[in-house]
Amino acid sequence: MAKQSTRTAWTVVLTLDGDGKLHRQVERALRAAIRSGRVSTGTVLPPSRELAAQLGCSRWAVTQAYSQLVTEGYLATRVGSGTWVSWTGRTTWPARTTPAPDVPTYRFDLAPGAPDLRAFPRTRWAEAARAAARTVPTADLGYPQERGYPPLRELVADYLQRSRGAVATASDVMIRSGVSAGVAHLCAGLRALGIDRIAVEDPGWTRLRAVIESTGLRVEPVPVDRDGIDVEEVARRSGLRAVLVTAAHQFPTGVVLAPRRRLELINWARRVGGVILEDDYDAEFRYDRSPVGTLQGMAPEHVVLLGSVSKTLSPAIGIGWFVAQGRWRGLLERVSGPGPSTLDQATFAELLGSGAYDRHLRAMQRRYKRRRDHVLTAVRRELPTWTIGGAAAGLHLTLTYPAGVDASLLVAAARESGTRIVPLAEYRLRAAGDGIVLGYGNIADSDVDPAIRSLAAAFAAVHEVSAPSRSARPAAG
Repeated sequence: MAKQSTRTAWTVVLTLDGDGKLHRQVERALRAAIRSGRVSTGTVLPPSRELAAQLGCSRWAVTQAYSQLVTEGYLATRVGSGTWVSWTGRTTWPARTTPAPDVPTYRFDLAPGAPDLRAFPRTRWAEAARAAARTVPTADLGYPQERGYPPLRELVADYLQRSRGAVATASDVMIRSGVSAGVAHLCAGLRALGIDRIAVEDPGWTRLRAVIESTGLRVEPVPVDRDGIDVEEVARRSGLRAVLVTAAHQFPTGVVLAPRRRLELINWARRVGGVILEDDYDAEFRYDRSPVGTLQGMAPEHVVLLGSVSKTLSPAIGIGWFVAQGRWRGLLERVSGPGPSTLDQATFAELLGSGAYDRHLRAMQRRYKRRRDHVLTAVRRELPTWTIGGAAAGLHLTLTYPAGVDASLLVAAARESGTRIVPLAEYRLRAAGDGIVLGYGNIADSDVDPAIRSLAAAFAAVHEVSAPSRSARPAAG
């Protein structure tokens, strides 16, 4: 019989009823724990000597109880593998892997925001974690420093200077658990300074808007066009002193903030004594031209740069940073808050310092470019009347469908066929948008063609339903 799990119950809380011989009491207590689900199927039980010590009885009493329960089919055993729970009868505990009934599952998930989780460098991360555990000084195993693990801050500053054109030293870097945590920290600092509102791009990342609003700041949407955020509109907002932008790769449109507008935005910040929060979104993944440098490198005294490993490694790592100088750094140093685990920071520092992170990024750039090209080919073949945007970088693109198609019907039709898509309108605060934001970061290469065919079938069904209403014309009077 094969062992079903590697869960180990080194401590099992059992209550002996005091009725009869000890081995019978242990037997009854274990049987009851198994039948109730308190000790679940596949769990490895403690060695007999360990359990005997916990219960204060002889080892013989435990081995006898184990033997009887093996005979009854509650337990299984093998030399060298221990004793584990093999009973699979009815349990009152819910199965751990059963999804909630109201959480939809999809065959093809084309929502944006996720990297290729299959490509996470498990071996390199494990090697870096082992190295970090061996080398982290004992003094650093206490509570994490609020500004972050010093060696990581040094390495992040160096990385941002050489790869993103930032102006940074270790003292300018603060490590947070991601961009959202960094934005929350920054907004708390802005409120302490008396700033109560911030301009954001429209359309823009919904999650960051929610984070900002949760801090008490008021969000003011500013439209985005082919050159990025409308800086003239920002300047028209009287009393405004803060703005959040994705300058290198705007989410979700994919446009780059034009050179002229970069200068205008920096001049605005200097004129009003304001601050630009620069979310360096997807900046590492640009396929058709060299990466665009940061705004922060042009005006470090007025720009706070934010970044994370959520798209380059995995959101599960929970490591991000921001870079602040001058008055903004002084302000933010007064706002405290928890950061990531020191050991996780030390592990990422090992990846950065060894060059493994750079090698991983280069491999992922090639991987995503191939997939991007595959997606573009499939869309042009299956959806020739749609317009493609934002394909030069990142892990998503925008698709605009012909006028007259109901976005809610398209989303519903795609969902019926097992495909998840997100309408562009979901990221807008004001104007609606006739399109979807298609994420391809986490879809398997083998699923690209069937996923786009599924989307095309959904579009055909909706388009056919919409055709009569579009073709109807009022009768001539």
